[in-house]
Amino acid sequence: MNLRIGIAGIAIESSTFSPHRAGLADFDVRRGDHLLERYEFLGKDWAQGIEWVPLLHARSLPGGAVLPEVYDDLSAEIITRLEGAGELDGFFFDIHGAMSVVDRQDAEADLATRIRRVLGPDVLMSASMDLHGNVSRELGTAVDLITCYRMAPHEDAMESRERALRNLVERLRSGLGKPGKAWIQVPVLLPGEKTSTRLEPAKSIYRRVGEIADEPGVLDAAVWVGYAWADEPRCRAAVVVTGDDEALITERAHELARLYWEARDGFEFVAPTGTLHECVEAGLASTARPFLISDSGDNPTAGGADDTSWTLTELLTMEELTSGNATAIHASIVDAEAVAACVAAGVGNPMQVAAGGKVDSGPAGPAEMSGTVFSISEDPVGGTTAVVKVGGLHSILTSRRKPYHHIADFTLLGLDPASTDLVIVKIGYLEPELYNLAADWLLALTPGGVDQDLLRLGHHGVLRPLFPFDPDMADPNLTPELLPSSK
Repeated sequence: MNLRIGIAGIAIESSTFSPHRAGLADFDVRRGDHLLERYEFLGKDWAQGIEWVPLLHARSLPGGAVLPEVYDDLSAEIITRLEGAGELDGFFFDIHGAMSVVDRQDAEADLATRIRRVLGPDVLMSASMDLHGNVSRELGTAVDLITCYRMAPHEDAMESRERALRNLVERLRSGLGKPGKAWIQVPVLLPGEKTSTRLEPAKSIYRRVGEIADEPGVLDAAVWVGYAWADEPRCRAAVVVTGDDEALITERAHELARLYWEARDGFEFVAPTGTLHECVEAGLASTARPFLISDSGDNPTAGGADDTSWTLTELLTMEELTSGNATAIHASIVDAEAVAACVAAGVGNPMQVAAGGKVDSGPAGPAEMSGTVFSISEDPVGGTTAVVKVGGLHSILTSRRKPYHHIADFTLLGLDPASTDLVIVKIGYLEPELYNLAADWLLALTPGGVDQDLLRLGHHGVLRPLFPFDPDMADPNLTPELLPSSK
C-alpha cells in the first residue's frame, strides 16, 4: 500500500517595522498538481511509490505583516482541504518561519497546531524552514521533524526541503515512529547580514551542523538565526537536534547552542559598512568596476516595503552622478503610478516624476526626478518596469515589488551592470550572481523597514535579556528541552 503524504504551507518573511501589508495579491497560491511543480525532486527514486496529496501552498516575496483576513482565508482553506483529504501517513509543512500577521503572534505555530488537530497525534509531520525563521516551543511541539537551510545566501533552499521530505519518507518506511527532539532557544538576535555562512563564525557553526546530522543516533540537526525585523517573543536563535538517541541529541543541541552563544560577539557584517555617502565616495574613488553597494535598509527580500526613497533622493544630490561624470544604477523603487507616467511619456522623452515614499514615507517622501525615460519593459515579477535616466544615474521603477538578484534583471531593461561604475541594489548580502559580478562592494547602512541597526528600530515585544540589546547580559541556561510528542 502506497504512503499518502499531504503538502501545505504559507511562506513569507514579514517585517513588523515595515508599513507594507501583505495582501492576497502578494502571494503565489498553488493547489493540486500546480503545487507539486514546486518540488522537482519528487521525481527521484526515493519519492516513488508515494501518493502525494497537494493541498494549498502560498508563497510571497518578503514584506510587511500579513493582513489578518488573508491569513484567515488561506489557513482556513488549508484546514478544509486537509479535512477532506482522507487518511494520511505523513504531512509536509513547507514554511519560511518568519510570517507575522497583523495583531497576531506566532502565526506558524498557530497554523501547525490547527493542522495537528486535524491530523491527530499519530501522523508524522515534517517542517522545512528558512534559517531566518523562528522556532517557538509551540511550533517545535506541533511538528515531529523540523529542519532549516544551512547556507546564507540560501543556495541549499530546495536541498533542505528535499531533506525534510526524504527524512519523513524514510521514517515512515522504517516504522520507527517519532524521533526525539532536543530544542533550545538562544537569546541572540542578529540580522542575516551578520550571519552569512560564507564567513566565520557562522561558516564553522553550520559545518558542525552537518557533521552532527550525519552521526549515528541523529536524524537531523538545525540552527536558526531567527528573524531580526519582527518584534515577537519567539524572535531569537534556536537549535533543534532530532534522533533516537535522546542523550546524544540533547548533548549535541547543547553543543550547538553553546557554540552560537559564545560566538555572539564574533559575528560581523558580510562586507565593510558605511553610510550611503561614505560608500558612494569609496566606490567612485576605487578603480574596481563594477563597484556594488547594498542599499540594505529597504531590502525587499528581507521584508522592506521596496518604495523607501531615501537612497534615491540622496543619489540625486550627487553631482558626480547627475552630471554624467560617473554612471550608476539604482535598483529599485516600486511605484506603479510613476511607471505609468513613464509609459505615457514614452522612451527617449523628458519627464518629471515623483517616485517612492508613498508606502514607507518615514525616511523620505517621494524622490523628485527630472530626466529622460531610458527604457520600458515587462518583467515577470516586477510588472511594467521603467528606467529614468538623470545624467549618469539610471533609476529602476517597478509596478510590483521585485528584488534584483540576476544579471538578466538588468539586461532586460537595456542596462549593463558589468560596464557601470556603481550598481546600488536594495539587498543585504549579495546573491551569487551579483557576488560574482562585483569587483568590490560595500554594505550601506541605510534606513528602512529592515534597518541593519537593530537598536534604533524600537523592539519592545522581544523577550529580554537578549543580545545585542543587552550586551552585558549574564550567560543563559542553555540546557536543551526534550519536546513532547504532538497531541
